[in-house]
Amino acid sequence: MSLIQTTGRLRYAAPLLLIVALAACSKQDEAAAPAAAPATTLAAPPPPAVSAEVQAMDADSLRDAATKALRENRIYAPGGDNAMEYYLALRDKLPNDPGVTSALTDLMPYTLIAAEQSIAREEFTEAQRLSAIIEKADPKAPALPRLQQSIAAAQQAVAQRAVTDEAAKTKAAEDARLREQQRLTQVADQQRANEAAAAQQLVQQQEAARAEAARQETERQAAAQREAAERQAAAARAAAPAAAPSQALRAVSTPAPRYPPEALRSGTQGEVLVEITVGTDGSVTNARVVRATPARVFDREALNAVRRWRFEPVDAPVTTRRTIGFSPG
Repeated sequence: MSLIQTTGRLRYAAPLLLIVALAACSKQDEAAAPAAAPATTLAAPPPPAVSAEVQAMDADSLRDAATKALRENRIYAPGGDNAMEYYLALRDKLPNDPGVTSALTDLMPYTLIAAEQSIAREEFTEAQRLSAIIEKADPKAPALPRLQQSIAAAQQAVAQRAVTDEAAKTKAAEDARLREQQRLTQVADQQRANEAAAAQQLVQQQEAARAEAARQETERQAAAQREAAERQAAAARAAAPAAAPSQALRAVSTPAPRYPPEALRSGTQGEVLVEITVGTDGSVTNARVVRATPARVFDREALNAVRRWRFEPVDAPVTTRRTIGFSPG
C-alpha cells in the first residue's frame, strides 16, 4: 500500500473513528484512572511522551496500531498503547505525512480534556504524561502553558493541603492530649480530695475514741474516789466512840443555818447529815459532814450553823449526828 493511499485512508477514517472515540472518552478516562498516582500524592517525573517500545516500531506497525487503538477508543491511554503515541512516533518517521498531522490535530482536544480531568482528579502523573504528549504534538499549543500552570498550581495546592491537614492532625492530637491530661489531673485531684476526706474522718474517729476513753477513765477515777471515801468514812465511823443517846444532850441554842443565795434563787432544796462533838461546857468542839444531798451545796452553811450551837454542860464529851434540812419554803 502506498503512502498516498494510507494518507487517504487515514483522512477519511479519522472522522468516524473520532466520533466513536468521543462517545467512549469517559470510559477511557476511567480505564486510565487506576494507573494514576493517588490523589493526595505529588506526581513522580512522568514517562516520555512516546515510550521507547513505540519508538522502536516501524511505520507500518505504527499505522496499524494507531488504527486499532482508535477503533478500540484508546485515544491517549493507557501509556505506551494509545493512538496519540502511535501517531507521534509515526510523525517522527514520516514528518511530511498530512494524514498523521491531521489525526494528531483532531485528537489533540480530547487529550487536552483528559489532561484537565486528570488535574481535577489530582492524578498528576497522568496529567504530566498527557501534557508531554500535547507538548510533543504541538510545542506552541495555546493551551499548553495554561495546562502546565494548572498542574503546578494543583500540585502546590495539594502540598499545602497536606501541610494543613498534617497541622490539623497535629493540633487535634495535641488537643486530645491536653484533654486527657486535664482528665487525669481531675481524677488525681478527686482522688486526693477523697484521701484527704478519709484522713479527716479517721482523725475525727480517733479523737472521738480518745475523748470517750478519757470520759470513761474520768468516771472510773471518780467511782474509785467515791469508793475510797466511803471506805474511809466507814473506817472512821468504826473507830469513833459510840455516840451517847441524843436525849443526854439538852440544847440551849440551835440557830438555823443560813440558806445559800444561789440555792435559794434556783429553788434547790436538800439536807445535810452532820456529826458533832459536844464538849463538857456544852459547846461544839468538832463537826463534820457525813452525807449531803445534793453534795457541796449546803455543807458549809450547815457546819457554820452547828458550830454555833450550845448545849447544857455534860460530864464527858458527847458525839452525835443531826440532820439539817434546807427548804426554800
